[in-house]
This record gives sequence, C-alpha cells and structure tokens, in this order.
Amino acid sequence: MNNTYQHILKSIVVLLLTTMLFSCQDRLNTVRKWEKGFEKPQTSGEGINLFYTDSGAVKANLRSPRLLDYTHKKFPYREFPDGLEVDFFNEKNQKSTIVADYGIVYSTTGLIDLQGNVKITTSDSTVLNADQLYWDQNENWVFSDINYNIKLNNGALNKGEGFDANEKFDKFISRSNVGIQYIDESEK
Repeated sequence: MNNTYQHILKSIVVLLLTTMLFSCQDRLNTVRKWEKGFEKPQTSGEGINLFYTDSGAVKANLRSPRLLDYTHKKFPYREFPDGLEVDFFNEKNQKSTIVADYGIVYSTTGLIDLQGNVKITTSDSTVLNADQLYWDQNENWVFSDINYNIKLNNGALNKGEGFDANEKFDKFISRSNVGIQYIDESEK
C-alpha cells in the first residue's frame, strides 16, 4: 500500500508540473503578442508637410506621403517608407532639393539613410543621382559606397562607386570614377 501511495503522489506531482509548464507557455505566448504591439510605430502621419524655421526664416521644408515614428524604441528613428522630398534654404534663400523613394532618420546619431532614386539638386545646379546615400547631419557630410553620377554646375560629369562630400558639394572625393572634367587654364 505504501508503494501505491508513492505512485499516486508521483503522478500528482507530474500532473501539476505539466499543468504549470503549459500554463507558462500560454503566458509566454500572451507576452509575445504584447511585444508585437511595440513593433508598431509610436505615431504615424500621412500627407506630411513640415517646415523648419530659424528666427522666422524657413530653413527646410519636408514633404512625405507617410511618416512612421519609432522614437519610443531603444534606438529611436523616424521612417519615410513611401519616399520624401526636402527643400533646404541657405542664408541667401537659395533652394537645394533632395528626393528619395525611402528615408530613415536615426535620432541618436543624426544619420539619415536615403534609398531608391536619390536625387540631390543644389542651389548652384549641381545634380547628384544615387541608389543610396547617407547624410551625417552632425558632421554636415554626405557619402555613399555604391554607384552614383554627378553633374557639376560647370558641366563636368562624373560616374563612380563611392564618394564623400560636404553638404555644399564643393569638397567632393570620389573613390573610383570615370568622367569629363573641365579645367580652367586661366588660373595658371
């Protein structure tokens, strides 16, 4: 009888442990469902038309069909999944424009990743086209590691793979390129 009592007791313990395991699995699944809610943006907007002003003067105008704000995450960012267009105005109110099919702005690092049919047109008529480029807002620096082409305001053409440049494109370093350059010989 003692053996039977021990067998019944072991069966009850195994049954309780099994019940607890299944109960924990259900709770784990519930927690996982809650986590999926955090993958969603904190806010979103459609038909975005933002202006950045300084002392009453417009410095930038951003337009986008859609904005997704993930600034509640550990590594905060804002995403423009349907593209964006940004006009920048310098101190002389001259406009430069950036257009891209996709953009993401990382709040912590100040890095902007632009992808798909990226086109930059500066106020002096320089036009850069690339599939992807990065803009470091903190360093005022633009760069890419993939193919690009640029037409400078003097008519020079340059195609290459990878470049680094300042925001004004008056300092432009190409990693490898082919192109047509115009040299002013009067400066000799």
